[in-house]
Amino acid sequence: MVKRLPRLLPFTEEHNRFREMVADFIAKECVPRHEEWEKAGEVSRDVWEKAGQLGMICPNFPEEYGGMGLDFLYNVIVIEELAKAASSGFFISLHADVIAPYILHYANEEQKKRWLPGVINGTKILSIGMTEPGTGSDLAAVTTKAVEKGDHFLLNGSKTFISNGYLSDLCIVVARTGEGQGGISLLMVERGMPGFERGRKLKKVGLHAQDTAELHFNDVKVPKENLIGRLNAGFRYLMQSLAQERLVLAISNMASAEMVLDQTVKYCNERKVFGKPVGSFQNTRFSLTDMYVEQEAARSYLDRVVMAFMAGEKVTAEASAVKLQCSEMLQAHVSKCLQFYGGYGYMMEYPIAKAYIDCRVQTIYAGTSEIMREIVSKNLGLAST
Repeated sequence: MVKRLPRLLPFTEEHNRFREMVADFIAKECVPRHEEWEKAGEVSRDVWEKAGQLGMICPNFPEEYGGMGLDFLYNVIVIEELAKAASSGFFISLHADVIAPYILHYANEEQKKRWLPGVINGTKILSIGMTEPGTGSDLAAVTTKAVEKGDHFLLNGSKTFISNGYLSDLCIVVARTGEGQGGISLLMVERGMPGFERGRKLKKVGLHAQDTAELHFNDVKVPKENLIGRLNAGFRYLMQSLAQERLVLAISNMASAEMVLDQTVKYCNERKVFGKPVGSFQNTRFSLTDMYVEQEAARSYLDRVVMAFMAGEKVTAEASAVKLQCSEMLQAHVSKCLQFYGGYGYMMEYPIAKAYIDCRVQTIYAGTSEIMREIVSKNLGLAST
């Protein structure tokens, strides 16, 4: 293991014990089954329930809904340990740290009591339907439409690139209920509702164990009791929540980059070329050193943003900045590290190859690097064209 400075985050002994439990669970329940999940294109449902029983899902949610009422550092630990184990199919962070907060923050009390216990114990898996075939990052341009019909909405449209799309029991759908940005609402569509159909399970470059699907809504009757928050307030809810999604991805990217560097340093010390360890060559030493320095700097910034987020500060620009930094860094470092493995790095039996294909999407989803730069540039006071 590469020697690193102590973290800025205030982890306690309780946090450390929780980390040991999470790491043990992942080593026993996820790592041995990941190849099986990659072939199936989805994670087995039982692992969700087992994780829920251990308090790994939404540990920071209130006890009245089934959570443990702990701080966000427990969520950070789950994200980091899954990343370290390269368990990219088990998308707890999307479920617990990206989608579930919409229910906690914007749903009414009846909805929270109806949905959150299953979400937290792992029996109800979440997805969120934002992206459409023609919209990409432009959420204000969604065309999926929900028309009010007495006691329900009639929902029509399609979504694509939906993570947890096949497994999910509850899907928060971003739908148009009016004009412009002020005409978007969030509707909870439940498994089994007539007209709610799963399309193709999409084949991706990487993240093969993560089920990603097309979703179709054909005259789906969504009860008005499933409207999350206020009518036509959905765009504001999305903008308020995207910072946490980007921060969560930065946490995962950072842990993945550190894991890849650890593995590569170990490999370079063991693998010999021309009778010498690969790590003894100046190019190798300097390249790995540069990566270490970049990671230590990125880690400090990330931990500062996490602490600001936990303190309740608005971190829209900072979360975008750190997501940009960590995702771009991960991609660059994985590519450089793979080079040191030579031909072996191109073989899928080596973890570096899986890291290479899994990391490519990190600069795309939850907002592309280009969108992140737009957000940060506005924070700098730069005018856009």
